Amino acid sequence: MKKWYGLILVIFFLSTPAKSQDLTQLDFPLLIGDWYWFSPDQSTSDSGENAYKAINISFNSDFRFNVKLLKRDGTVEEAVGEYDLDESTLVLSDDFGETQRHAYQLNHNQLSLQGAQFTKVLPNNLSGTWHSNLISGKDVDERVSDLALVLRPDFLFSVKVSGVEGRSVTHRGVYYLEDDHLVLIYRGGQQDSVFELEADTLKLSNNQFGMEAVLKRNLRQ
Repeated sequence: MKKWYGLILVIFFLSTPAKSQDLTQLDFPLLIGDWYWFSPDQSTSDSGENAYKAINISFNSDFRFNVKLLKRDGTVEEAVGEYDLDESTLVLSDDFGETQRHAYQLNHNQLSLQGAQFTKVLPNNLSGTWHSNLISGKDVDERVSDLALVLRPDFLFSVKVSGVEGRSVTHRGVYYLEDDHLVLIYRGGQQDSVFELEADTLKLSNNQFGMEAVLKRNLRQ
């Protein structure tokens, strides 16, 4: 049992939120992020079926939203405010006092809002396959040999923690981002890590456990 202590701690690191953040406590976490809708008619003519060529809505964990609407003449309308939601209705209240209620459906990368289909867009160059170059921390056993993380552009992920004797544990689920936080959601848990991305190096850290993983992008895919 002792020889797997380090591997268990890494798995615990991948399933316990940091105390300083509450991102794992959100009721509707998959809404967080940048969503885009594009009109199938991208002409500049005012006679198009829709007055707008594109719409971008950003939702934050502090229940603030920002919406930008690109009109066919190239001008942009913008509104900011607060939002609230339940399982079927999204309420947008802008800072000028106007409130709109919209029926919606949501999954990890698609948002249907009043019949318009929005797609969540990954803001960072995070997608790809990452393998650990270094796993460090006072509680990490030397028998932990590898951490492999796959982040797909459609916000699905898999993570595999391996030991030197060939044993491993894999989690699969969905993820979302806010600022420098990467939150993994999977059956049985959630995990909030602070990340730094530089070229083909991804650093994940959890201050609660003093653990850090440095991963390199696998370019042979």
